[in-house]
Amino acid sequence: MLSAFHARPIVELKQRDKSKIESILAYGDRLLVGLYSGSLRIYRVNEPSDEPAVSNGPNSTSAEDQAQPKVRPVDLLREEEKFSRRPVQQLAIIKEANILVSLSDNYVSIHDLQNYTLQEKLEKTRGATSFAVTSNIVKDTSTGIPIIVSRLAVAVKRKIILWSWQDMELASATAEMALMATVKSLTWATGTKLVAGMDPGFVMVNTETKEVSDINKPGSAADAGGQAGARFGAVNSSGMGYMGMGGWIPKPLATRLLEGQLLLAKDVNTLFIDTDGKALEKRQIPWALAPEAIGYSYPYMLALQSQSKGALEVRNPDTLSLLQSISLPNACFLHVPQPNISLAHAGKGFLVASDRCVWRMGALDYDTQIDELVTKSRYDEAISLLVMLEDTLLRDKEGRLREIKMLKAQSLFNQRRYREALDLFSEASAPPERVISLYPKSVAGDLSTIEEMDSGSDVEQEESNGDTTELDGTSDKAPPATLGKSVLGKLRGGHKRIDSDIASIQSARMDSDNTSIRGKPTESDKALEGKDLVVAVNELCAFLAQTRVQLKKFINTDGTLKEPLPPPSNGRKEHLKPAFQYLIMPPSNPENVDWDWAEKLRETAVLVDTTLFRAYMLARPGLAGSLFRIDNFCDPRVVNDKLYE
Repeated sequence: MLSAFHARPIVELKQRDKSKIESILAYGDRLLVGLYSGSLRIYRVNEPSDEPAVSNGPNSTSAEDQAQPKVRPVDLLREEEKFSRRPVQQLAIIKEANILVSLSDNYVSIHDLQNYTLQEKLEKTRGATSFAVTSNIVKDTSTGIPIIVSRLAVAVKRKIILWSWQDMELASATAEMALMATVKSLTWATGTKLVAGMDPGFVMVNTETKEVSDINKPGSAADAGGQAGARFGAVNSSGMGYMGMGGWIPKPLATRLLEGQLLLAKDVNTLFIDTDGKALEKRQIPWALAPEAIGYSYPYMLALQSQSKGALEVRNPDTLSLLQSISLPNACFLHVPQPNISLAHAGKGFLVASDRCVWRMGALDYDTQIDELVTKSRYDEAISLLVMLEDTLLRDKEGRLREIKMLKAQSLFNQRRYREALDLFSEASAPPERVISLYPKSVAGDLSTIEEMDSGSDVEQEESNGDTTELDGTSDKAPPATLGKSVLGKLRGGHKRIDSDIASIQSARMDSDNTSIRGKPTESDKALEGKDLVVAVNELCAFLAQTRVQLKKFINTDGTLKEPLPPPSNGRKEHLKPAFQYLIMPPSNPENVDWDWAEKLRETAVLVDTTLFRAYMLARPGLAGSLFRIDNFCDPRVVNDKLYE
């Protein structure tokens, strides 16, 4: 599996400490830990000198380092023992207003963010079960000047009570909205919209218009004649009503994902929605058990399993594939810090905690993660990850995406899925040389990377014509022959007779001009011959025909370039890479200043037309004549040899 994250314990309660961790909050280099006793501990998190190097093994062999493993991650700055009389159940900050928000003893309280002293206990919040905060930049309606608007939404039984700040000033008025049932969870979808989770399901609440709309399962409006019960997350959403389970009803969970997307979860049921509450066309996440908490660490989706399992699951939100499972004993809290700059920084250094330990999750750089996926042949996951990530976070995103698509196409080809493979090669604008080299010598000539054994081949060759099977060899020029079924019969018959006693194998050798990577042997890793070869060649014909269209944009019929090469720049001798570079296999030495782009393009044109001629003669001989009625770059030696056969 992928090793995107690694857990590093930063806070561990000592055995003599009888308290338990109830809540955690991280911002900047600060870590706040709310305890069951009502105390609040404030830590400073120290960045490790080389975080990616941290592993499960010993960090150092020196006695000095071994004596200080627990004081290095964090420093305890202070402890507010009288922060609350009851367990501190939830913590959050509104940085713009310089306040700390806490939930304890079923009340929400406001504290000073600098000294953590109590500023106000919000009496209206008696009976509160949860809250959510958000801060957004909006334009002032009267002046047009951008201001920061922060909002605090508190769930109090069946009501949502809303407070707001403009910059650092608290608005005098509060807003209240009544819902149909007790609110169990709150999640901000946008700066003005809330997702409220209840036992009867989820609803979207517009805090400006006070409009409440149901979040329904996809297609449910037309199901059962539009009957009721279509709301996602209702107690009967799993079809069993959660009856006979000791009255247990799973908590509704929600988290923001990519911009404009949210994930809702109830038990093992999931629903992806947009910020308007409309269901997105995505399948269910294949969870075996209901998660304890869910979150999003760009670009991954997180799910914390129950304490008994003690595992953090990391999934791709696009493919929903499980990429990593991290064992964290008794973990029950998941905290993802709010992004400070952009969504690309969301979740960096997120926290997971049990009642005795806090882990900080470090991440490998994205290029390393992609390399790991490619090494394990998980091409779909690598492509999906590349598409989701911002360009600035990667090294040559476009080039890597193209290379991985070609690797996937090559893997599909090895699995005999020729149409999918050639379509993907076309999508990736693969160099034709790379594609042609996957075929046997009867199609690719000397470019083929498939080794063919020589035993018994001489007899068969003598039976056919007494000539060699080297299609690129020279011979006396023969007059053109009519391209008919007899030619196809000879080619097919000769090919079958030769290949029937030959065991073609996939070669692992690397050619200096071919960087293709061979796929792992499969049950279909056998000689490419007979009907299988014809199918593969038919798909190759379509690929080469498309490539000819691309070549015509850059090369004239006489072999000259339609546009001159870009001139050298910055005193460099070599020309800049031309627009047609994707059609040519890169040189083994990228620093080769003698690389002749014009000549390489001509060689590619010859290769494409000659291979297309071979392919037509093998699979569609009736089309070979049409190739000669237009200007082409076919190698006359190969054409003469074929017609002579």
